[in-house]
Amino acid sequence: MKSADAVVIGAGVSGSSIAFRLAQLGLKVVLVDKNGPGAGASGACDKAIFMQSKRPGLHMELALASRRMYDTLESELEHSVEFESDGGMVVIETPRHMEFMKDFIQKQRNAGISVSLIDGDAARAAQPFLAPHILGASYSPDDADVNPLALNAAFFRAARRHGAVLQTHSEVTGVHTKRGRVTAVETTRGTISTELVINAAGPFAKRVGALSNIDIPVQPRRGTILISESIAKKVTGCVLDAQYIASKHLRSDNDDAPPYGVGFSLGQTVSGNLLIGGSREFAGFDKRSDPDVVATIAKHAARIAPELASTRIIRTMTGFRPYTGDGLPIIDWAPGTDGYVIAAGHEGDGLALAPLTGQLVADLLQGTGPTHHFLEGLTLGRFATGNKPAMSAASDQPELHATA
Repeated sequence: MKSADAVVIGAGVSGSSIAFRLAQLGLKVVLVDKNGPGAGASGACDKAIFMQSKRPGLHMELALASRRMYDTLESELEHSVEFESDGGMVVIETPRHMEFMKDFIQKQRNAGISVSLIDGDAARAAQPFLAPHILGASYSPDDADVNPLALNAAFFRAARRHGAVLQTHSEVTGVHTKRGRVTAVETTRGTISTELVINAAGPFAKRVGALSNIDIPVQPRRGTILISESIAKKVTGCVLDAQYIASKHLRSDNDDAPPYGVGFSLGQTVSGNLLIGGSREFAGFDKRSDPDVVATIAKHAARIAPELASTRIIRTMTGFRPYTGDGLPIIDWAPGTDGYVIAAGHEGDGLALAPLTGQLVADLLQGTGPTHHFLEGLTLGRFATGNKPAMSAASDQPELHATA
């Protein structure tokens, strides 16, 4: 039987960040994953660290704290993560979207984000591929990009340098307890004796929690991204549209909104591939590529960026965002089981919050630390019957409705 001070379940960016921070504390860490780093949500997402899309309040505060950590992260991890702080843009297509975004921008400014409204000509000067009908855009220099696979690799390699052990192709089949306390983690590659387990299994956190009769309100929200052939540099930073913001945060009751929760997102990798998204659906763990979803993403993207209509798509990728319903992750001790920590539910903010997530778990374990004050808003108890979540799905952002 192997032994560890801590077993982290899930080797995505969140789990790897946690393993790194705990190994830094001197803990003997085993990081287990049923596949391997980057095989889940962390390997099926775009590259944006988008600040201006976050809700004011705790959501924004978390993102800003994590964004500051990115400035020194490559040095700390001793590995390139292809981090680029080239800013980001939310394009505006209609007068209705313009009114929505004016109010949205003011809220973001009040929350501490540097963001401005530019007209259509300025938007096209910055991103020449944009269509003539684009009325304007919000622009923020705070937005950035990162390679999610490089980030994932950098975290687990840094964790290994501090003594952590990575156990891949190792599915967790049970968590043993004695007198209400964790004693071991059972996997398909053997038993690991431990008194501390961290469930960082992303969209699968609920399934892992069920092994210990712990109800974790995380469900998979499916998303598809189109990937182009490698082309010359076309995109600076990351680009979204107002419909993407609405699909992420607001009620989907717009008569003219694309189906499947589709909103425009566009980024370009260092190797030249375009990442064109994306959709937001609740379809369980069905990962099959839906031709209608792909066609809807392509049609919506080509309207905003007409050049994309002649760009060759070489493949698609579909993944699952771990959705909680209020846009915030759960980072908390599990009730009734000593030594069990939940660290899941980041939805589409896994990249943005990855540096902070490891520190949050470290501070949770120590009962103090630079990010400990955030934890009060990330408890599992906020979902208990009779408790109001920290943020509702509709939030206090302005609603985007179709007009009569």
